[in-house]
Order: sequence, then C-alpha cells, then structure tokens
Amino acid sequence: MTSTTRSARVRVKTAKGRRPSSTKWLERQLNDPYVREAKAKGYRSRAAFKLAELDDKFHLLKPGARVLDLGAAPGGWSQIAAHKVGAAGKVVAADILDIAPLPGVTVLQLNLSEPAALAVLQGALGGPADIVLSDMAASTTGHRATDHLRTMALLEAALDIADAVLKHGGAFVGKAFQGGATGELLARIKKMFRAVKHVKPRASRAESVELYLVATGYRGEQGRT
Repeated sequence: MTSTTRSARVRVKTAKGRRPSSTKWLERQLNDPYVREAKAKGYRSRAAFKLAELDDKFHLLKPGARVLDLGAAPGGWSQIAAHKVGAAGKVVAADILDIAPLPGVTVLQLNLSEPAALAVLQGALGGPADIVLSDMAASTTGHRATDHLRTMALLEAALDIADAVLKHGGAFVGKAFQGGATGELLARIKKMFRAVKHVKPRASRAESVELYLVATGYRGEQGRT
C-alpha cells in the first residue's frame, strides 16, 4: 500500500430512502484505503491485496505456474495471479457469477456443484494445477456459527476440487471463518498437505472474522506432474 491514497475521513449522511446500514457500508467503503488503492491500481476488488500479501509471505505464485481460482468473481485474485505467473503461466477463473474478461485469464461461468464442473475445469487447465485458490464464502446471515459452517462447506468443496486437479507438491489457499478449519476437516487437510497454516492478512478488515488457510506440499496423486 502506498501513502498516496490517504485522505481525510469522509462522512456520509443518511439520505432519504437509504437504510442506516447502507450508509455505514458506504462510509466504510469511501474511507477504506484498500478500496482506494484497488481503484488506483485497476484491481477489481480490495481482496486482491489479501492474495498479494499471502504470496509475499509464502511465495505461492511462481512464473509459469498453472492456477485455478474458484469463486473468482469479480476477479481481483485472478488479476494478481495472472501478473505473478506471467505469459508462460495459466490462470483459470471460475464462478457461478459472470466475470468480465480479464487479460491472461480463462474465465468460466460455472456452477461448481454440478457433476460436470470438474471435467470442465480440468479441460480449461490443460494439466495439473500448481495451486488452487478459493476466496469463496457463503452470504452472511449475521449468525457467526451458521456463517462459519456454511463457509466451511464451501472450503471442503474447494478441497475436493483441489484433490482432483493439484499436482504433487502443489498448494491450496482457501477462506475460513472464526477459528479456521477444525476437527475432521483440519485432519483431512493435514493428511493432504505437508504444511498447513491459518493466516489473517493485514488487508482483511479489523472487524472481519475471516482467516485464510494456506496449505503447501500436496501429498496426493504423485502421477500428476
């Protein structure tokens, strides 16, 4: 983050017909330095900085790598991935929502729960993935325990796909909430990967309960190279 995006705090008055919660959200957006920086750099979301920070820490995205970005809309993570892997790499972005075209990215509008989705992803990748990314999270209900369970279900679905497409030694990054992955899910992840960590990037909002699970050294199909 640069200092060029710093400015005086903007206060938003509640307009007629606008709910107080909407006013609060708008004020937060206008005063969020990551939102301003994302706009300045041409990133589609402030979430781009989360992946950039995780990559700086763990060196996940290497030139020439093959990347699968699940739940990619609007495309901020794919933008970072495409920049990092370069022209020799491959980035496939998939979401049930429409994603506007991105340079250097293969975009798929796809329901990941459909039985045929995996074959479509594998065909688009053209070979085993070096890393699978997932910033998927269920729409929040305001009930933290429920939100956590729903997001963990999406994390597990992303892991199922990762288990089918990753090359031996590959990596996985997925969103978790509250205490992160626990119990049987965490045990499964530790069995799949040699190293597993939970990280909260600085770019995550202070009030957010999100964590990111970073797993490296995929132990699975050794025949994928």
